Amino acid sequence: MSSPTQTPAHPCQGCGASVEYAPGTLALRCPYCGFEQRIAPPARQVREFSYDAFLAKPRVRALAPNRFSCPGCGARTESDALSRACQFCGTPLVADTAAEEQIAPEAVLPFALDRNGARHALRRYVRTRWFAPNRLKKVSEAETMKSTYLPHWTYDARTVSDYTGKRGEHYYVTTTRRGPDGRKTTRRERRTRWYPARGRVSRDFDDVLVPATRRLPADRLAKLEPWPLKQALPYEPAYVTGHHSLRYDVEPQTGLEQAKGIMAKVIEADCKRDIGGDVQRLLRVDTRYSDVRFKLMLLPVWVGSYVFGGRTYQVLINGVSGEVQGERPYSAVKIVAAVTAALALIACVVWLYQVYRA
Repeated sequence: MSSPTQTPAHPCQGCGASVEYAPGTLALRCPYCGFEQRIAPPARQVREFSYDAFLAKPRVRALAPNRFSCPGCGARTESDALSRACQFCGTPLVADTAAEEQIAPEAVLPFALDRNGARHALRRYVRTRWFAPNRLKKVSEAETMKSTYLPHWTYDARTVSDYTGKRGEHYYVTTTRRGPDGRKTTRRERRTRWYPARGRVSRDFDDVLVPATRRLPADRLAKLEPWPLKQALPYEPAYVTGHHSLRYDVEPQTGLEQAKGIMAKVIEADCKRDIGGDVQRLLRVDTRYSDVRFKLMLLPVWVGSYVFGGRTYQVLINGVSGEVQGERPYSAVKIVAAVTAALALIACVVWLYQVYRA
């Protein structure tokens, strides 16, 4: 089976150049003459797909690269990206996702933050880092920014969980002790009685989000949440035109196991709440999953970098909310000063306490 090729470029009706999706709008905009072309509203709703039906279909183990033929300069290239700019002339290219060997994106959350908005978010980020060097505030003039759609899996599932554990209930007793000076002191001590517990809880999960790419740290991507997933639109190539889009490299099976790990934490909290008491211990939780459904979604992230002190630092910016997560330098002078101040404060409190007792 041949690799997918790109969809035709969108020509500007004003000057004939290729148009790009304009963040924060529902239109394609020409970067040269500013002409805007409205994107037609979707004729369908975002869908979820049966995971069992997906497993029943034969699939290839490795996806072939997408083949691009640039309508601008005629260059032919291959890439694992879903959308990109031609490396020779800059014409926006978008892969055809209809090929059977790959799962097509079902939904896209369009960029709401344009390049200037991303730069503003980065400036705000670097200016609020308490332990960063003062010179870091000037990096906003030298950053690089790339608008990138990152693939994510979302999973829905119905769960029923049987658990066994223990319920702890606190009670208090009064004890008397004799100190080294021979004086008796009484105090109330808290103790816990444990009772066996078992039960069943159920919960329906909707849109449990898992990154479908290993290109960026999963923990950093998680910190970009929350995402307004309900605002996502059915995938349309126009929304990724002029922006970079990564293809998934995490298979749905692997993503589901990660999603189950996220669900397990919620289920554990449900079990403890069902046990009741003051404290709880879970000994066993058996969860059954049914009606598992999933989809592939593209989320907008500005991937930026800046150079400070001869080192490159990467930052990720949520393309909707402007939340920034990333690497940053630390000022040894500020950290030492803060530690010194904290130690001085502790010493002052100890001195005042000793003076008071004397």
